[in-house]
Amino acid sequence: MFGITSEVMIVVFSAIAAALSFGAFVFPILQRGEKKDHYKNVIEKKKKALFQTAREDLENKSDKSLSAKESVATFFKVQQLAGDFGEKIRKSLLLAGIRDPKAPLVFMGMQIGLPIVLVLFSMMVMSGGEEELSNGVQFFVIMGAILSGFFLPKIIIKNKADKRQQDLAFTFPDALDMMLICVQGGIGLEQTVERVADEVSEHSPVLAEELGILSAEMAMLNDRRMALADFGRRVGGFGKSFATALIQAEQYGTSVSQALKVMAIELRDIRMGNAEQKAASLPPKLTVPMIIFFLPALFIIILGPAGIEASNAGVGNN
Repeated sequence: MFGITSEVMIVVFSAIAAALSFGAFVFPILQRGEKKDHYKNVIEKKKKALFQTAREDLENKSDKSLSAKESVATFFKVQQLAGDFGEKIRKSLLLAGIRDPKAPLVFMGMQIGLPIVLVLFSMMVMSGGEEELSNGVQFFVIMGAILSGFFLPKIIIKNKADKRQQDLAFTFPDALDMMLICVQGGIGLEQTVERVADEVSEHSPVLAEELGILSAEMAMLNDRRMALADFGRRVGGFGKSFATALIQAEQYGTSVSQALKVMAIELRDIRMGNAEQKAASLPPKLTVPMIIFFLPALFIIILGPAGIEASNAGVGNN
């Protein structure tokens, strides 16, 4: 019978290690291509949606259908009922990258339905237990289920928005530098945004999608300022400042390249300040881990041999 020798095991493990190394090298390249394809699909869908909307507006400018009127009336009724709360939800969802018009209604439905589901589940668990819980414990469990169900969608959206803002804040200054170079080279703003979006699609698909949508809206919409304002609402942070600067430059007739240059310098200073702040806060954060993990090991290394020699000397004397 054939036996597995050490040489065969070495060959097998070497082959597995080579395959893993090849996969680790190829996977980022494939993933980069997938990110770029996803970005292009998003932009193409946005362009088709804008083109379809513009064509419908031209065809039905004088004669709008009853269903369209009913849908618009329903939307405004829901918006009127929701009020400022619905507008805040819409802004938070846009910052999280959720652009579906029905998303605010789904979010409010989740905030209403999820507490009911969690309360029913907790009551079923408590009724199926062997020991009967007191009324106070049941009250706290039910209140915890209600609060958890109500705040869980908000927490998830906020975490997603924060991660997205971190990604945008990290990559937007470099994208702004590339925009400045393109604008100073004589390229138009729409072509600049589209070209920069294509360049950053491999490294930051989130920023590439937003810039691509901005480029499509600037090309399809009549009002460029409306497209920039929508971009600022979707992106927030640096994107909002970028949109405000370009809107003011177009409104007052100042140079777009000068506005981009001033903002690029400001963003570089802000990023440098954030880096210095993180570097300054690093030593206090490292103090506790060093005390817990580093000093005990250091004491063992220094005092361990002396303790072993002392114990051996005591055993020898006995």
